[in-house]
Amino acid sequence: MVVLIVSFIVSLTDFILKNHLKNNLFQSLPVIKDVFHITIVFNTGAAFGILNNKNCFLVCISVIFIIFLLIIISRDNEKNFLIKLSYGLILGGALSNLFDRILYGYVIDYLDFQIWPVFNLSDACITIGVSLIILQSIKQRKNEKRIPGN
Repeated sequence: MVVLIVSFIVSLTDFILKNHLKNNLFQSLPVIKDVFHITIVFNTGAAFGILNNKNCFLVCISVIFIIFLLIIISRDNEKNFLIKLSYGLILGGALSNLFDRILYGYVIDYLDFQIWPVFNLSDACITIGVSLIILQSIKQRKNEKRIPGN
């Protein structure tokens, strides 16, 4: 249930932000001058601009990834809230970017830190979710090594 709630919140929030900004922001908006701006970018590729104009391929890869993730989630008996939260962040982010690709043929990016390519809330949630899973895995391995007999 946590996974579904988090993924719904991420997808809906990002969808609302993207569409509001797409319809109302016509130039880059400095939030912190030369550090952080809100800038609309229509990304026809994947991360860092790779695979530009390969929307059909990226939609297919996204669908395969989401199906794979749903299989992992359905088979995972993990009771850890942090893992469920992580799955929700990743799923919500992936779904939101997939919806953009299907609806518009590109992903709407808007978070511009000036020293990094422009990204969106979905990208951030996917990154945070994956990072939390990696950190949890490292923590679990350290705990297993401390237990005598392992």
